[in-house]
Amino acid sequence: MADKSINRRKFLYGTGAVGITGLAGCSGDGGDGSDGDDGSDGDDGSDGDDGSDGDDGGSEDLSLRVGTSAGGTQDVGLAVERAVSQESDTLSYSTIESPGYIGTIRRMANNQFNAGITDNNSLAKAIDDSGAFEDEPVDRIPQYGFYAFPYSIYIIARDDTDIETFDDLAGANVYPAEPGYSTRATTLDVWSQEPTADVYEEMNIQNMGVDSAPGAMEEGNIDASIAYGTPGVRYTGFVQEIASRIDVHYVEPTDALRESAEMYPGAGFGTTSYDDWPIADTDIGTDEMFHWNLEVNYTFNPEANPDAVYELCRVVDEHNDVVNEGEAQFNDFGSTEDMLGSARENIPVHRGAVQYYQDNDAWDDSLTEGEGA
Repeated sequence: MADKSINRRKFLYGTGAVGITGLAGCSGDGGDGSDGDDGSDGDDGSDGDDGSDGDDGGSEDLSLRVGTSAGGTQDVGLAVERAVSQESDTLSYSTIESPGYIGTIRRMANNQFNAGITDNNSLAKAIDDSGAFEDEPVDRIPQYGFYAFPYSIYIIARDDTDIETFDDLAGANVYPAEPGYSTRATTLDVWSQEPTADVYEEMNIQNMGVDSAPGAMEEGNIDASIAYGTPGVRYTGFVQEIASRIDVHYVEPTDALRESAEMYPGAGFGTTSYDDWPIADTDIGTDEMFHWNLEVNYTFNPEANPDAVYELCRVVDEHNDVVNEGEAQFNDFGSTEDMLGSARENIPVHRGAVQYYQDNDAWDDSLTEGEGA
């Protein structure tokens, strides 16, 4: 779990993670980046109840109801659901649409479904009652199951600017994605800490929607923007549009930025060859990108049936190729141990997943087994 490089689609990084924005416009949804994978709190005033309390943890039926954001995350969830239907005779898997990663945590806490796709940064904040959970904490935190996929983030700037390194962003108009997106929240979490806080405090942070960002950058109102997606697979829609319409280049990380990304507990970090992950077939002036990562996981409520969790782990491990055929964004596991690639010591692992890892000699004793309901 300490590999800090990426070789094509092996997404295993050295530290924690964060919320996400889906790969809109890249996976058949025709979107522009505003696909609902925004990490917003999802608190829309309704309980989202679909007629089931989701409490099937004590049932003999192996059933998982999985809260899943729209966009790229939903594409991954549906690919897993298809793999389960093809490769399991015992597990019933159903996808339940959920509003963002933070909204998924909240709805799992309200027992609206017993499994969900969310991210490490949101989980860590839920555990610590910080960020979006500071004023509205939750009483129950989902437990880790396995690593699903990353969103990796770096910076690009317009060619007609003097921005070459991260330090040059001081005083510039910088777009860290749309307000409410977890890619934005994680990026600002990384930048706003020492030793990069001084540069961050001098940035002019732009707050528009992703549909407006390409035009604003083309008009010169945005000097630099984050670029993100799943390495080796694709970029989010608005980033592809920017690179297609505007001459941009890679913004070199400073030692301070590397240090901030590597020390932030809610994000992973790594490097990717540009040849393995080109953006809109353009030359951005680098052979390799350094990035911080949102690590997205399958998680489960404590009362989720451990046999159901075990069976889902088995399917995505033994039939990883079937999931990847349905959606390339899902991690390409090289081994069972890779399923724990985003596991963190402060986030308990569901007991059903623990049993699967133990049975396959893949359990990491530095991790904690979660308590049952």
